[in-house]
Amino acid sequence: MAFFSESLALSESAFFILRELIREQTGIFFEDSKRDMLADKLSNRVLERGYTSFLDYYYFLKYDAGARDEWLRVFDMITVNETYFWREQDHLDVLISHIVPEFYENHPGKQLTIWSAACSTGEEALSILMMLDMHGWLEKIPVHIRASDSSEQALQKARSGLYRDRSFRSLPPEIRERYFTEASGSWRIDPRIHAMVDWKKINLISEEETRQVGSPHVIFCRNVFIYFREDAIRKVIDRFYTLLPSPGYLFVGVSESLFKLPTKFELTEIGKTFIYKKLYK
Repeated sequence: MAFFSESLALSESAFFILRELIREQTGIFFEDSKRDMLADKLSNRVLERGYTSFLDYYYFLKYDAGARDEWLRVFDMITVNETYFWREQDHLDVLISHIVPEFYENHPGKQLTIWSAACSTGEEALSILMMLDMHGWLEKIPVHIRASDSSEQALQKARSGLYRDRSFRSLPPEIRERYFTEASGSWRIDPRIHAMVDWKKINLISEEETRQVGSPHVIFCRNVFIYFREDAIRKVIDRFYTLLPSPGYLFVGVSESLFKLPTKFELTEIGKTFIYKKLYK
């Protein structure tokens, strides 16, 4: 349990305007029941900045010219970087058994671009590459993996290529032995695989930043929308649709659904899972 002074208690009114500002900047929304959680996440930083209330911190974030760098810290404090290798493997199976062969047949010699749009500490992007390598696709077609996250702290870990045992809870031991070497209590990913990822900080709410990705053929954006409100989800989904070519594919988390949102994507069942497809125009 986190402890903070009474002067830093997050009042209901301060909570409402602070969470709305966070939603506008990040897409992440804190429900009414999460007021104490938000206070716990931010209280130490508020004190470090020398403020005596969350309201002072709110005004700094909203109006101060130096707040841009501070938002990098806010992203790190409020995001949940819980991921691991081989997560939701059915998605990886569909990529290998259907999407990549289709691309190879229809676009011989062309580069396949895949965007891990909320890569956290990198396990998703590296899982994709390991799967492609195991099935021989890296020898057949040029592949470009773009991996982005809103948290610079998470990206620093991803760029290091070092992982603890917790990241391997679903990865078969023989695959870990093939692609990782022990390094002082951690495991280091094969440099050949790691070098194929273009790591970049991107806020999915920012149209300007997402435009930098170009036009990927496949987007993985899994277990992100559970933290967004409907309006933010709609904006991001519409932007994904614009970026993708036809056909293009979007993977969201198995616990996520776009059923309640109007979208141009077609929900398609392939193998053991469902994905969203942008059809030919």
